Amino acid sequence: QVQLVESGGGLVQAGGSLRLSCVVSGSIFRINTMGWYRQAPGKQRELVATIRSDGTTNYADSVKGRFAISRDNANAKNTVFLQMNSLKPEDTAVYYCNVMGATSWKLFDDWGQGTQVTVSS
Repeated sequence: QVQLVESGGGLVQAGGSLRLSCVVSGSIFRINTMGWYRQAPGKQRELVATIRSDGTTNYADSVKGRFAISRDNANAKNTVFLQMNSLKPEDTAVYYCNVMGATSWKLFDDWGQGTQVTVSS
């Protein structure tokens, strides 16, 4: 069983910053890719950023230069962060953490419960 708990969402004015965190716990053997996705009302869920175990990152064009993804897997913390700067109203969405990896007996591809980010103009 793998659990993902997100935090850090909230209401911020345009131009402001927020930092999202996602703590992954459970009987984890290995974590491969960690990422953040978002879903705005009436729209499909879309990729925001991912980070692989070797540190390679990938960003949606709409957030490049404004958002930064990082991860901390030291001491079994297994946390992924999303630093969001220069926020825009169009960044308003529910943000979901996604983690892919393996326990000692199976692969997993799990999602967090989501955290609301609202950017006011």
